[in-house]
Amino acid sequence: MAGRYGRPRSVLRMRTVAGQVFLLQVAIVVLLVAAAMAALVLQSRADSEREARNRSVAVAETFANAPGTAEALTGPDPTAVLQPRAEEARKRSEVDFIVVLDTEGIRYTHPFTDRIGKRFVGNYAPALAGDVVTEKITGTIGPLVQAVVPIRASDGKVVGMVSAGITIAHVSGVVEDQFPLLFGSAAGVLMLTTGGTALVTRRLRRQTHGLGPVEMTRMYEHHDAVLHAVREGVVIVGGDGRLLLANDEARRLLGLPADVDGSPVGDLGLEPRTARLLASGRIATDEVVPVGDRLLAVNQRSTDQAGGPPGTVATFRDTTELQALTGRVDVARGRLKLLYDAGTEIGTTLDVVRTCEELCEFAAARFADFATVDLVEAVLRGEEPTATGVDVDMRRTAFSGPDDTALYPIGHAIRFLPTTPLGSGLGKGDAVLETDLSAFTGWQRQDPVRAPQLVDYGMHSMIAVPLRARGVVLGVAMFWRAGTPEPFEEEDLSLAEELVARAAVSVDNARRYSREHTMAVTLQRSLLPRGLPEQTALDMAYRYRPAQAGLGGLGGVGGDWFDIIPLPGARVALVVGDVVGHGLHAAATMGRLRTAVHNFSSLDLPPDELLWHLDELVARIDQDETDDGVDASVTGATCIYAIYDPVSGHCSIARAGHLQPAIVLPDGTAEFADVPGGPPLGLGGMPFETLELRLPEGSRLVLYTDGLVEDREREIDEGLELLRRTLDRDGGRTPEETCEAVLAALVPERPRDDIALLVGRTRVLTSDRVAQWDVPADPAAVREARAAVSRKLAEWDLGEEVFTTELILSELVTNAIRYADGPIQVRLIRDRSLICEVADRSSTSPHLRQAAITDEGGRGLFLVAQFAKRWGTRYTADGKVIWTEQPLSPGVPALVDRD
Repeated sequence: MAGRYGRPRSVLRMRTVAGQVFLLQVAIVVLLVAAAMAALVLQSRADSEREARNRSVAVAETFANAPGTAEALTGPDPTAVLQPRAEEARKRSEVDFIVVLDTEGIRYTHPFTDRIGKRFVGNYAPALAGDVVTEKITGTIGPLVQAVVPIRASDGKVVGMVSAGITIAHVSGVVEDQFPLLFGSAAGVLMLTTGGTALVTRRLRRQTHGLGPVEMTRMYEHHDAVLHAVREGVVIVGGDGRLLLANDEARRLLGLPADVDGSPVGDLGLEPRTARLLASGRIATDEVVPVGDRLLAVNQRSTDQAGGPPGTVATFRDTTELQALTGRVDVARGRLKLLYDAGTEIGTTLDVVRTCEELCEFAAARFADFATVDLVEAVLRGEEPTATGVDVDMRRTAFSGPDDTALYPIGHAIRFLPTTPLGSGLGKGDAVLETDLSAFTGWQRQDPVRAPQLVDYGMHSMIAVPLRARGVVLGVAMFWRAGTPEPFEEEDLSLAEELVARAAVSVDNARRYSREHTMAVTLQRSLLPRGLPEQTALDMAYRYRPAQAGLGGLGGVGGDWFDIIPLPGARVALVVGDVVGHGLHAAATMGRLRTAVHNFSSLDLPPDELLWHLDELVARIDQDETDDGVDASVTGATCIYAIYDPVSGHCSIARAGHLQPAIVLPDGTAEFADVPGGPPLGLGGMPFETLELRLPEGSRLVLYTDGLVEDREREIDEGLELLRRTLDRDGGRTPEETCEAVLAALVPERPRDDIALLVGRTRVLTSDRVAQWDVPADPAAVREARAAVSRKLAEWDLGEEVFTTELILSELVTNAIRYADGPIQVRLIRDRSLICEVADRSSTSPHLRQAAITDEGGRGLFLVAQFAKRWGTRYTADGKVIWTEQPLSPGVPALVDRD
């Protein structure tokens, strides 16, 4: 590689420290590998000879002690017996020969048969004495190791010998077969070691930047000269928290002795804050620490950011002359933080009283010892206050601090005198600072009795700041110090003014919200039913729960509504609706829809036709408001409308985008009625359908809005199933109890949507309260109808109503005979009033007209209208019904409640 300063460098003449270390490490690794290989070769040879001795002895002893070996030696032909055995044993044991000898050394066996009968070559004398002898010789097959062991008879006498031998080459061949693996492993180790050495060298080169020893020495000398010449203290601390280096300036600034290198930072005797900073290892930028009578600016950084060793380097600069400026900066920073925290902790709700309490709690904890807020009475009511705070009644709204002082308690009425400094400041909208309350500079005239008590308690300074918003004084905030020895100063006054100014905006916003909220709630409550109307068809109960403030727009004001509308013929209509959204618009829209339903129900329309008219109305309202450029559409409102007839127990239900109603049968079984679905109001394009069903007496009809079953924590299907389970097996509860059970099971503590719930238990008029007759289309039949009605009224103890009822019935039946077609039916119902109904097959409705003096007719309906409390026409699927209602005389019992 290229050398420094343009001098080329060869691999063999490396001048860098890294290169020299690399060559030295490679040489050491090569020598170690060569020595290891030589040792392996020598070891393999020694192991081969030892293995040959052990194997020859083992084979010879095994054959000598084999069954039949000693007996064969005493037989007539030992060679014939032992030669096959010896060859078989030699092949299996993989030795080169097994030779059986007699006591004279003559061979009985040999791998080469021509050598049988010849004398054995070797030392066998010790074997005759009963010992085992091994020796290494060089035979005709090469260097080998042979062993001679004795063969003993059953009496222990040596009767022969066995010699087994194996060549060294035979044994060492197994070991030599391992040499390729050994050499390959050695080569791999060499390569890995060389690679590791190269990596270490590369890192060393990176750390030394390719410098040679001379260059590194020169650089160290320059570094040392610069380090000790600068007028800024430098301290290097290792990763173990010990001091590695400190230059002369650092020793002077920190007062360190000369022999502290290597000592733990905690043992240097530094100031606690300085010691903690150096030991922590954290990053610091221009952090000021006191050291004796000096203020040192410290900058500290980590040394391992670019792969260096763990530790930190810190520099110290004497900034004692900046002490005063630093103090002012700290004060300013503290006040800015206080104002910032006030913005996050004051005004968290749109509640006037709570905002004042937050101001007092914050000020008493961070600025003063006591804090109070007094508000103008009009502000507490949500009204616009007057333009001045003098001679205006205020009320203590919030207080923070111990209660054993002489300060006014919460709720106390206050009127500040204009002759006092506080009253004068309020009149001008200025804050007032009293640095020494014990001087009694005029503030005591507000309450001469309490003033000395406050001073005796320890109150020594006070700040009073008017709460101003949009140029109007809403009240006054007062801050007192007693436990804090330092009195309030002018700088504290400006801080208090800024603090109160921010709080005043929150108080004014809360006041205006309270006013708008009160107006919206008043509007909504005026549009909802105030109570249950008089009717006997259903035993009713209802619940309405508005959404909580902050969860659903303008809390407490929504678009859910319900109504119970008595209809002619003792019937009753139940309606529940839901307008999308919250606030004034939703409440006003709800009122318009409720009024429209009332008007449409007065026409006695069936449920599907009423919803069709309501849908047309909503579409027209949306069109008108869109033309005016107002984005406040009604589209998306839902409604369900049901009519129940207690005479027949018949119920008709239709819905427009609303949830299915629930029906609880008398046995307690709950199910959802399968009312055909229609689109939400205002969409149009699809017809509405009516579900007709008969409800047994004691059944309960449950209508509700989606806020009851839908919640952010559960799906609407889960809510419906929970509602069904709550209603199931619930036949014994009253409607009031049912409402409470449903709300307890489904409604959270703070509902996010409005909830309207309507529960009605059905009643059925018994046959003794309903009378019905068929009247032929013959004028003569009118007389018989009057007689039948008179008898029924007498039976009902309604004799006083006979004349009026006969007159009404005569006119209605006569008109039906004269102008209508088909059969005529008369029905009399005794309810809270006496109801007369005449039904025919004609769809033509009669109408009142002013008959002239000379006219012979035209006065029948006029008389009916005069004698009846109400009258009207109701159309049916096969004709119409003319009905009238007559009030019952006082004292006549109405329908008896069967509960």
